[in-house]
Amino acid sequence: MLSKRLQGKVAIVTGTGSGIGQGCALMFARHGARVMGCDINADAAQATLDQARREELALDSVYPCDLTSPADVERLMLCTAERYGGFDVLVNAAAFGAFQFIEQLDYERDWKRTLSGELDVVFLGCKAAWPYFKRRGGGSIVNFASANAHVAHPVAGALAHCAGKGGVLAMTRQLACEGGPHNIRANSISPAMIVTGATRPELEKPGYTEAILDKLMIKRLGQPEDIAWFATYLVSDEASWVTGADFRIDGGATAW
Repeated sequence: MLSKRLQGKVAIVTGTGSGIGQGCALMFARHGARVMGCDINADAAQATLDQARREELALDSVYPCDLTSPADVERLMLCTAERYGGFDVLVNAAAFGAFQFIEQLDYERDWKRTLSGELDVVFLGCKAAWPYFKRRGGGSIVNFASANAHVAHPVAGALAHCAGKGGVLAMTRQLACEGGPHNIRANSISPAMIVTGATRPELEKPGYTEAILDKLMIKRLGQPEDIAWFATYLVSDEASWVTGADFRIDGGATAW
């Protein structure tokens, strides 16, 4: 355990099989939180559980869990509440996005799936968690927008992704407004390129990594832990007056 910074808190983190979700779940547990994760990929979710057990961390998981299914999302909330008596944190890290230029962007396969995988999963998670937060007397929501909610993507077809993450950015502000009277905080993090299982195929394309690095002030790609450290702050009591905000954790990509 790194610290007791989050001791006493219960956190739900989605997409814990890999990437940012996995990084946040393990980081929170290392700082004393009890964490309920989930993933649609059962093998990946189990691998994260195995890592947590090797570190003797308090991490459980619901899997397979399809976050585009309202029934599965409700099951995730109920399982967490039954195990821990409630929860204080929801981190909507799971997402799916198709990257195609507009001429190749298929409406059903790419556009609709991306908006479902980047917007619907956030809406369904927040809606299902809301009554639990109200009964708890408050809570903290962390959503993930993107640097591409602020700037265009330089080397990939990201139209659907930009639309989805722009929606998350706007939705989070409104969630903060509606949550204020209930002490429910909502903030978003806008990462630039993070090295994950989902992004590695893109990064292996010729010239792709070089083009991304050219846009960064800090000349390295981001890692899940870079985001997890900041998410730890947002869900901690240190951030009790922080809501409705977006934080660009992006190596300087959007600061030019």
